[in-house]
Amino acid sequence: MGVRSPDAATLAGLLLSAAVPLTAPAFPAGPLVAALLVLLSAVADTVDGVLAVIADRATRMGQVYDAAADRLSEAAWLLAFTLLGAPVWLTVAAGAAMWLHEYVRARATAAGMRDIGTITVAERPTRVLVTVFGLLATLADPRAATVAAAIALGLSLVGLAQLVFAVRKALR
Repeated sequence: MGVRSPDAATLAGLLLSAAVPLTAPAFPAGPLVAALLVLLSAVADTVDGVLAVIADRATRMGQVYDAAADRLSEAAWLLAFTLLGAPVWLTVAAGAAMWLHEYVRARATAAGMRDIGTITVAERPTRVLVTVFGLLATLADPRAATVAAAIALGLSLVGLAQLVFAVRKALR
């Protein structure tokens, strides 16, 4: 049968992500299962956009749902890193930087920027990869959760700087 609605695919991705912090610390292979859930969530996130375009079912509300689901998913992934041992302050800072990255882009678009401004080092595919590899690395060393959260924060700050520069140039 399969998923036919973009919103259903968005919800599926969100539910998969919500399972990540429940699974990651639950048992010895939990981080492996959590990494697979993140990958499946990323696939669902891609499928929702494809369904919207191919089925000509793209809506403005669907775009809002998708963006909100992406932010909630990333929060769940960072919570998994906290539960695996990363400091709370670090995962909160990484999450804030990720959210600010997307907020600046959204506000700049609302202010008249015609496109996304620039592709940064901290786009969603990068966040997915940092999460997947970070979760997998915790299988060998629990400190990898802290390293992954620090990488997420560092990339998000660099990406935010790249984006702010592009927005400033676009909105002059």
